[in-house]
Amino acid sequence: MAGEGEWEAWMVAAQAGDARAYDALLRAALPLLRGVARRRIRDAAEAEDAVQDALLTIHRLRHAYDPARPIRPWLVAICERRAIDRLRRSGRRQGRETPIDDFGETLAAPGANQGEAKVAAAELRAAVAELPQAQRTALGLAKLEDLPLAEASARSGMSVGALKVATHRAVKALRRRLGVED
Repeated sequence: MAGEGEWEAWMVAAQAGDARAYDALLRAALPLLRGVARRRIRDAAEAEDAVQDALLTIHRLRHAYDPARPIRPWLVAICERRAIDRLRRSGRRQGRETPIDDFGETLAAPGANQGEAKVAAAELRAAVAELPQAQRTALGLAKLEDLPLAEASARSGMSVGALKVATHRAVKALRRRLGVED
């Protein structure tokens, strides 16, 4: 098992563009992220989705990581935040808010200060605004509101197939625009 110093070395190498170091860091951190998500979310599929959300967030914020801060708490904070977000979406889908304990609520946005978070949010809003209407609708219903496909299809007036295609294209366009590799 890799030590904390090795994780930090991998992240610093990843920031310099070493893809193998980045892959090694994510492989080593995966059990930690799964443990954090499973402590928060009982449903295994929902917990794994939170882990995948955390991995995407780590990927997006990896250049904002400061080597002066310990990496393990940084990764845990990201995963905690993603698990909390997923619990909230799940609660709204079921017509209720999911209670979240104070520890999770007080976590700061990991790896980014308020200015960086605002810039990232503005970039995302601008990228979404440039999508065609059908893709914006599909993305909003199927991804952001996390609705089941049948319900998203009924709300949008698109067939399930058209909704899937529009959602896929929207996600692909956003990844390309925001520089997130597939």
